[in-house]
Amino acid sequence: MARFASILAMLALALVLALGALIVAYRFVTPASTLMLARRVAGTPVERAVVPLERISPYLPAAVIASEDAKFCRHHGVDWGELRAVMKAAGADGPSRGASTISMQTVKNLLLWPGRSALRKAIEIPLALVADLVWGKRRTLELYLNVAEWGDGIFGAQAAAQRYFGKSADRLDARQAALLAASLPNPKARDPGRPSRFLSRRAATIEARMREADVSCLK
Repeated sequence: MARFASILAMLALALVLALGALIVAYRFVTPASTLMLARRVAGTPVERAVVPLERISPYLPAAVIASEDAKFCRHHGVDWGELRAVMKAAGADGPSRGASTISMQTVKNLLLWPGRSALRKAIEIPLALVADLVWGKRRTLELYLNVAEWGDGIFGAQAAAQRYFGKSADRLDARQAALLAASLPNPKARDPGRPSRFLSRRAATIEARMREADVSCLK
């Protein structure tokens, strides 16, 4: 029994060290997400072209922060207040909504698996705290915008801008950026190039919030 426990402890340590090494490496290189890797293993197509943050329209970071994580520039990877509020409101079937920050979503996309589970969330939270410290805000958002899924097999801002609007990511206007942000919670069902009435309304709300979005940590 003691030998088994020792082996488990060694495996856990090896996993922690491996994840830590990846976080440091991703400070300098932009990898494929776990979902992209799964698609490539399955032989399904992937569209993506990595671009630095300075080659992405400033409207898109503002739109994503306004839509996904309004306190992005003020927390350290985890929005503890929002997390507590979600857990307090959770019913017998668990939380009805998420409390994932952009940092948490980025480490999930790059290092963990999709889907909801208490185990994944327990791993995701400390990874987000470490990643926020190692990457900083600009790099975190740059990684997020290069791995976010914007449709079936469409990953990253550049591929999304080209697919839906026929332009590069640095030429997106405020409305187009808001449409892309509005589609993120359900990218396979929401087409920013041909928005439904619901998506258009949601984008209009995001566009209004963009004017007050705190993007000070990106400067």
